[in-house]
This record gives sequence, structure tokens and C-alpha cells, in this order.
Amino acid sequence: MAALMGYLLGSIPFGLLLTKLFQAGDLRSIGSGNIGATNVLRTGRKGLALATLLLDGGKGAVAVLLAGYWFAPDAAIVAGLMVVIGHNFPMWLRFQGGKGVATTLGVLLAMSWQAGLATAGVWLLVAVAFRYSSLAAIIAFIASPVLIFYFGDENKTVLAVLLAVLGIVRHHENISRLLKGEESKIGQK
Repeated sequence: MAALMGYLLGSIPFGLLLTKLFQAGDLRSIGSGNIGATNVLRTGRKGLALATLLLDGGKGAVAVLLAGYWFAPDAAIVAGLMVVIGHNFPMWLRFQGGKGVATTLGVLLAMSWQAGLATAGVWLLVAVAFRYSSLAAIIAFIASPVLIFYFGDENKTVLAVLLAVLGIVRHHENISRLLKGEESKIGQK
């Protein structure tokens, strides 16, 4: 039940819904075509990008917290994995979703607020230093299992490893563009 709840919650495409609601265009035909906050930012609507970031992160945290409250701590781990899978592969969008950065951050914050904040800090430092959201996400994904282990426990570390692998795999095109020097920087349309 926690897996289904996590998946369904994760599959709500907040970026797509907000851009349609506020007539910012079809997000799937803008920039990278991704449904996440970074692509919403490419519409020029910073408020919508921030709302997408908060809602996508929020659904990750809510899935973990509800599963832990309603079911058990282990169910929270399952819900944490499934909410990111739901975001990345929503059935409503023919399994073409986001990359799970904000949703993963929400999961990490709910699992261990200290590790979540530290992971967000890693993302922010790399993003400010290099202005590549994808690079910041990849480095934050790599750091997250170490941070969860330091602040959490082994079960949560396994989840962080799974989410990191999923996140890095979802960024394979970004990695290729980074290596070729063709990746868009934060703030570029």
C-alpha cells in the first residue's frame, strides 16, 4: 500500500500542471521538455519554478512521512523510492516524467533533515560555483548516500544509493552534454 501511495503521489506532474494553469505553455515542448523546476525556470516564470520545486520536494517528503505514520518505518523507505519513481515515470504522461531531483531532496529531508539540508547545500554550492543545475544534481546525488549514512542508518543509506543511481541514470543526456561543453547553464533559456 505504501508503494502505491508513493507512486501515485509522485506521479502528480506539478510543473506541467502549474505551467498549464498559468498559461506558460506546454512544458514538454519548452527547453529540455522535462517537467521539473529547472525547465519551468526556462519559461521565465521564476515563481512557477519555485512553486514546482517546493511541490515536487513536498510530495517526496509527504510520501515518506505518511507511510512512516500510517504503516511502518520500512514502509517509509519503500514510499520514498516509489514517489521518485512515480515522478520520473508517471503513468499519466506515458512514463515520461522528470529527473527526480526535488522529489529526491524531499525524501532525504523527510528521512533525515540533517542529511537533506546537507545535500541541498551541496547542490547549492555547486550550482552557484558552476551554474549547471545538472552538475549540481549529479554531485548532490553522489554525496547523498554518504550524508545519509553519516546522519542516518543503513536502511536509509540503501535508499539513498538507489535514488542516487536512479538520478544519475536519468541525467545521462546531461552528462553527455556536460562532457561536450553543450549543457545549458542556470538562467539560460
